[in-house]
Amino acid sequence: MYQSTTVIGHLGRDPEMRYMPNGDPVTSFSVATSRQWNDRNGQKVKETTWFRVSVFGKQAETANQYLHKGSLVLVEGRLRVDPKTGGPATFSRQDGSVGANFEITANTVRFLTPKGEGAPAEAGEAAETSATNDGSSDDPPIPF
Repeated sequence: MYQSTTVIGHLGRDPEMRYMPNGDPVTSFSVATSRQWNDRNGQKVKETTWFRVSVFGKQAETANQYLHKGSLVLVEGRLRVDPKTGGPATFSRQDGSVGANFEITANTVRFLTPKGEGAPAEAGEAAETSATNDGSSDDPPIPF
């Protein structure tokens, strides 16, 4: 059996690197994915989903060195599940509502922000980037 998850989004904060007891590096960061649409009443609706990402080894060192808050990344990996529920880890917020942590153990982290470009205007909210479309087809532009 095989499980793979791919997420494209912006880092919500700078990555944090630490070392496991055996000396292996691990870097953690959060990624926000966003989408928006118009509801039946024509009102814009925005939805942001957050993922906590952990990456190990040489990729952990590279991610820590080159990524920063607002960087656009593609993360491929597997979802970690809560052994108690078989789903995402849940928690109670201060207001009493229930939240969930979607956690990914990364196999691959690809940097999508062009070298030398800074963070988007609002980090944590996925900026819309697209390839130029010459208008020769009705297909939407590729988002990366």
